[in-house]
Amino acid sequence: MYQSITANDLEQELKVNPRNILDVRDTADFAEGHIPNAINIPINDLPEKYNKLDSEQAYTIICYAGGRSERASQFLAAEGFDVTNVMGGMGAWHGEVSK
Repeated sequence: MYQSITANDLEQELKVNPRNILDVRDTADFAEGHIPNAINIPINDLPEKYNKLDSEQAYTIICYAGGRSERASQFLAAEGFDVTNVMGGMGAWHGEVSK
């Protein structure tokens, strides 16, 4: 199992607590704009690259609308990771964006 958070609640949370943000969108979409300090592993690469993540850390997973991040959250939770899915994704994000 994994938790969920809305993009709005995540924005408020990041003002007081840092989080490890994992953006599972394609690299081109990530380059267009992402949450500052987010790391990018496209969902199609996740099965081969998730072992680069620290299993001792919690991750907040985001995509554009929430579908890919939900699949990534299910996958990582099954691998033993502590993950939170961002509902609404970057499409609902109104906070700071890096390029």
